[in-house]
Amino acid sequence: MVLSNYIEEIVVSAISYHLMQNKDPEYRNGKLVISSTSLSHGLSIFQEGKCGDKDSLKLETSNKETEGEKAVSAKTESKSETAEKSDTKNEAEKSGSAAKKESENPPPPKVEGPPDNEFEKRIRPEVIPPNEIGVSFADIGALDEIKESLQELVMLPLRRPDLFKGGLLKPCRGILLFGPPGTGKTMLAKAIASEAGASFINVSMSTITSKWFGEDEKNVRALFTLAAKVSPTIIFVDEVDSMLGQRTRVGEHEAMRKIKNEFMAHWDGLLTKSGERILVLAATNRPFDLDEAIIRRFERRVMVGLPSVENREMILKTLLAKEKVDDLDFKELATMTEGYSGSDLKNLCVTAAYRPVRELIQQERLKDKKKKKKAEEGKSTEDASDSKEEEEKEEHVITLRSLSMEDMRQAKNQVAASFAAEGSVMSELKQWNDLYGEGGSRKKEQLTYFL
Repeated sequence: MVLSNYIEEIVVSAISYHLMQNKDPEYRNGKLVISSTSLSHGLSIFQEGKCGDKDSLKLETSNKETEGEKAVSAKTESKSETAEKSDTKNEAEKSGSAAKKESENPPPPKVEGPPDNEFEKRIRPEVIPPNEIGVSFADIGALDEIKESLQELVMLPLRRPDLFKGGLLKPCRGILLFGPPGTGKTMLAKAIASEAGASFINVSMSTITSKWFGEDEKNVRALFTLAAKVSPTIIFVDEVDSMLGQRTRVGEHEAMRKIKNEFMAHWDGLLTKSGERILVLAATNRPFDLDEAIIRRFERRVMVGLPSVENREMILKTLLAKEKVDDLDFKELATMTEGYSGSDLKNLCVTAAYRPVRELIQQERLKDKKKKKKAEEGKSTEDASDSKEEEEKEEHVITLRSLSMEDMRQAKNQVAASFAAEGSVMSELKQWNDLYGEGGSRKKEQLTYFL
């Protein structure tokens, strides 16, 4: 074996080992200085990789260093460990012979899945790892019934797939979360993704659409083939009414209809496999704009409505759990915020939290004015130095006062509800829930906006 052909491989491993061991490496004339131990380590790694070959590298420098290390280790070790050394040598010889046999008769290669095509590579960046989301069910203050149903529909098939192998029990393939804006639909999807431990693909129109004719359908197909590769998978479509709306819309482009047809064909169509663990989770504020075939594929349709008084109290306690609070009456706050969504309550708490900050800034401005007046009066240098020391001590300790009920009342005057609880959109949502949602009355009357 010619050593010059493998010099680069040995030097690279030696440099990496040297940089890992030395935090402050030594440089001479702009070049890195490598110790002999690092070179011997790189050579040993190379020899281990080539241990199955008949030829072996024989270098005098490496032999001398290894002999010196053996001599030093032999002096430090006691006589009682000689028997153990012989046993370890025998085991090493046996492992070396086994490695040679394996090299002569290599095991069959592992069967891996097909590589991603060009369309799957475009969607691969949309796969979000669960640890990067950072939202759990504990961060959601209310919606206990919805959280329990989602855990039953999503978590149970992922944790106990043995219960859903045959019969009528099969994993749910589609869940729709609908309701007024700001009620926590997207936050529920994030909590499901982080706690389920499944692959999470966030889909939007920019992920699927393309300027080239025919590539939209290929991107939709690649979405489901990639989801099958990394299954179990949750495909999340936020504002699903914009992508999978009714196909009878006036003025809609032909390409949008093809995207919807392709999406439905791969979601639940002729070539859909029953064993694929793919869940389509969608959220929308306008479920009555969805196509009827899309509604049929959402097996469970859950309405996330405006929080009640008890739920608003729980949300406020969750939002203010890590803040300094001075005897807040959460029941009074819950009754004050009638018609507020979860997002409105968060904006209310943020606005109230700014009030102590404003007061602190005003106090600092008054101190600055006093300092300028003292400087103009021309005090002695000693007094100035003493005052500077006191100022430095005060700057290190910055304390904000705790929130009070007055802060929350003043914030309510600035933050109003963003959704009309008694408006026409809310009545349409309730009518749609009665027809298609969970717990509805299933009235046979047709909705007025479908006429």
